[in-house]
Amino acid sequence: MVYAITEGEDKPLKYPVMFRSVEAICINKMDLAPYLDFDMELFNRNLAAVNPLARVFELSARTGEGVEEWISWLLSGQVERVG
Repeated sequence: MVYAITEGEDKPLKYPVMFRSVEAICINKMDLAPYLDFDMELFNRNLAAVNPLARVFELSARTGEGVEEWISWLLSGQVERVG
């Protein structure tokens, strides 16, 4: 799943089925973090409540931050279906 920090921290609790069915979440738009009131720690707690096994990648398509780590994970063969 690609998830933008502009959506807020509460979405894993509002849409648990969607978050429960993914193995990894790419948190995009991290370059905006200094300008938004997004609590990454709270998002991670909310996510853990519905899917504690989901892998989280913090990235920015604009700056490229985190993209290499995500691609490495994809190529590593560790990708499996959850649920």
